[in-house]
Amino acid sequence: MLVVDFGAQYAQLIARRVREANVYSEIVPHDISATRVRRRSPAGLILSGGPESVHASGAPRLDPEILSLGIPVLGICYGAQLLAHELGGKVDRSGLAEYGRVELHVTGPGTVVSADLPADQQVWMSHRDAVVRPPEGAAVTAVTADSPAAAFEHPADRLFGVQFHPEVAHTPHGQRMLQNFLYEACGCAPAWTADCIVETSVAAIRKQVGTGRAVCGLSGGVDSAVAAALVRDAIGDRLTCIFVDTGLMRAGEAAQVREVFDGQGLVFVDASETFLAALAGVSDPETKRRIIGELFVRVFEREAKALGEVDYLVQGTLYPDVIESGGDVAARIKSHHNVGGLPADMRLELTEPLRDLFKDEVRLVGEQLGLPSEVVWRHPFPGPGLAVRIVGEITPERVETVRAADAIVRAEIHRAGLDREVWQVLAVLLEVRSVGVMGDERTYGHPIVIRAVTSADAMTADFARLPYDVLETMASRIVAEVPGVNRVVYDITSKPPGTIEWE
Repeated sequence: MLVVDFGAQYAQLIARRVREANVYSEIVPHDISATRVRRRSPAGLILSGGPESVHASGAPRLDPEILSLGIPVLGICYGAQLLAHELGGKVDRSGLAEYGRVELHVTGPGTVVSADLPADQQVWMSHRDAVVRPPEGAAVTAVTADSPAAAFEHPADRLFGVQFHPEVAHTPHGQRMLQNFLYEACGCAPAWTADCIVETSVAAIRKQVGTGRAVCGLSGGVDSAVAAALVRDAIGDRLTCIFVDTGLMRAGEAAQVREVFDGQGLVFVDASETFLAALAGVSDPETKRRIIGELFVRVFEREAKALGEVDYLVQGTLYPDVIESGGDVAARIKSHHNVGGLPADMRLELTEPLRDLFKDEVRLVGEQLGLPSEVVWRHPFPGPGLAVRIVGEITPERVETVRAADAIVRAEIHRAGLDREVWQVLAVLLEVRSVGVMGDERTYGHPIVIRAVTSADAMTADFARLPYDVLETMASRIVAEVPGVNRVVYDITSKPPGTIEWE
């Protein structure tokens, strides 16, 4: 399934919902040509929403030939309006804009808004324009008070449009509607499972690597661990895993990696002094990422050379990493260590078996491969490590400060039994100072920011509503146990507008 992105806030969410229905999906830009679509041979297309009006000058359009390919198409919000507009329907201001929860009334039997769904139900709207007349030959299947064609279908041409957002949780029957489109209109089978992902990935790795040898940058986290397990299944002992201690790892992390992966040919490299020396005096976050990315590759090339002839570098790059690092679909949010921090003259060829997967899919694959639960469910940790959790200059002392605070935060989350409820929790050390009083004396120390979020794939996230007693314990322990810290604050920013990490 191809999800055509018209600048929607929820394009990635649509792709995830399709995969939750066990159908593989990819996001493509709105200017994709009919030739490229034909070459991809998708079972169907989903046109995402977007912020524009179809009447606006320069509004994104779809190659009109795509609608002549005979491929089932579902338009969502702007996608539905564009579908109607291009096929001779009418899109206009219907009176009042609709935002948030709206009552939908099913007016007739259909494929997407099917007859076995409730006749009256809530859906999530976010639009000003609306389809006021569907294309000729299309039937209206649902309406709202201000959308006379909230859902329409042209069964003969297999064209479907919904003004609301079925992909969001606030549309309770939305997943069922998407499944109706996938299974009934497109004839898809729910075959995108963990078994299928493993089988497909192993075959792709064997095709790419052939008889070559590979090294994997193992961090102990789920991404690199699953990537390594897949490559090992594909090429056996021609894979060597290398763990590089950058000096920017969390407390106890290096020891845990050695314990979990002991006996699997792990090469352990202590390069902490090299990394910290290279980062001395550096404050810009993008520069930090580039330095760390290049050093990683140089260390791997050196270790690979010592192993003999090695051709491939395995990395646990995920689909959200690729999207956020920019490309045809999205603007660059930040360069990820696995995507944007690699040197142009890198000798090793990349093998990225998870590049098309979301985090929840990676966890399913990890369980399928039998990896330990403490690895599969470990909270995400960025490739640059604590370097991007220190705002400003990196020094060994500042690294120890944030590492100690992070250990306290994670320990209290675990003690409260919140590990699975929270997607990611971290501590950030700020460059500013604040006045405090400790032991009846004035202090001038640094603040620590606690950041905890809930999410499904890190594309969007909400701040976790941690219990006050847990936050209080964290703050008390950090101020008492971490030298140089006299204030603790809690970050309640969602994503968007903020990213999960501070840098």
